[in-house]
Amino acid sequence: MNLRVVLVEPLYDGNVGSVARAMKNFGFRDLALVNPCKIEDFGLAMASHARDILQMSRTFGSLPQALQGCDLVVGTTGKRLDEAQHHLRLHLRVPCFTPEELGRKLYGKDGTVALLLGREDCGLNSEELALCDILVSISTKSEYPVMNLSHSAAILFYELSQLEDEEGDNVEMAHGDSLSLLQDRTRSLLDEVSYPLHKVDFTLLMLRRILGRAELTEREARTLLGLIKRIRWRIAGCEKPESPERR
Repeated sequence: MNLRVVLVEPLYDGNVGSVARAMKNFGFRDLALVNPCKIEDFGLAMASHARDILQMSRTFGSLPQALQGCDLVVGTTGKRLDEAQHHLRLHLRVPCFTPEELGRKLYGKDGTVALLLGREDCGLNSEELALCDILVSISTKSEYPVMNLSHSAAILFYELSQLEDEEGDNVEMAHGDSLSLLQDRTRSLLDEVSYPLHKVDFTLLMLRRILGRAELTEREARTLLGLIKRIRWRIAGCEKPESPERR
């Protein structure tokens, strides 16, 4: 598994440097920055011996650009979902995975996983969370639930690094392009069956989260694409007659 750490509009270069240092501590090197603050001397100092991580990092103007080539998108959130409004609970899905659960879920997977970390003041917004297949949250005390960006990153990196050296058969994750195509084909299918327009986006988001938790392989994703294709053919009246032995 290749982990791409994506910092979304980080505000302070010291935190960016600290995240880079934590990445190197646990063996991760792929850092993507979305509209970041300027990295100056303090950020370089906080990176310490991980300045090479900063130098190799890539900067993007939008989150979708930073996610190109990723097969699974994991979003982080510190929102207290039990106290959130009903529509927000549906959007985020309660409960989120813990870092330990995420580590177990990704063990033995072969693919590129993006780990999104949001802004220091407000985290990831609703539109950014909607791009995520899986959500992870670190349990903290309600007295002071908000963690520093680099501290929460270090906890996640630790958990995701623990199973690296254990032996096991790797399973190829469904490719990001296949999952994106599955979303597009499902949207077309919903249109063709006159699915209520006001439910389409939430239904597709629910599907994204279901597939994210299901740990689809590429073969499984292609099978689902084939299934949707046959359904759409049937609806359009273009399905070839079944052979006698299949009737």
